[in-house]
Amino acid sequence: MNPMLRPILIHPNPKLKKVCEPVLEIDDALIELSDDMLETMYHAPGIGLAAPQIGVLNRIIVMDCEKDDAANRKPIVMINPEIVYSSDEESTYEEGCLSIPEQFAEIKRPTSVQVRWLDTNGTEQEQEFHGLWSTCVQHEIDHLDGKLFIDYLGTIKRQLITRKMQKFKREMAREEK
Repeated sequence: MNPMLRPILIHPNPKLKKVCEPVLEIDDALIELSDDMLETMYHAPGIGLAAPQIGVLNRIIVMDCEKDDAANRKPIVMINPEIVYSSDEESTYEEGCLSIPEQFAEIKRPTSVQVRWLDTNGTEQEQEFHGLWSTCVQHEIDHLDGKLFIDYLGTIKRQLITRKMQKFKREMAREEK
């Protein structure tokens, strides 16, 4: 079974603002979905992708923050992830999003987080993440709760980015005709 690329939804899209449902059963369809999500993420290219970004309103994310091309990939599939601990210390990273192309903003988040999730075998995992991995997992879990990184920005900056995305979507639609 070859993974396939899925279209990534672009903000504003109502599905990106929905709270996702927990995954109740890990079956072949879910494993296929996670493979498709990884393939889509790597192709984009990105370091994380949440199911609502491809129109699936279930609590599943994929990520791989290994940036060094010489290093092996380190893909992680998280089903029903939840942050069980956040550090008091915060870090600021310039975040972007595959659903908000070519837009970036400095976002402050906890420096480290402890996350619990199920893997594709249904085994519970728990791990502490730091640095870029911590920022990425928080960003992707936000997607599962209908929250985008631009929601951390002030109203004017958020509206400006939203207008740019509306224009971008109109231009894409014109090119497809």
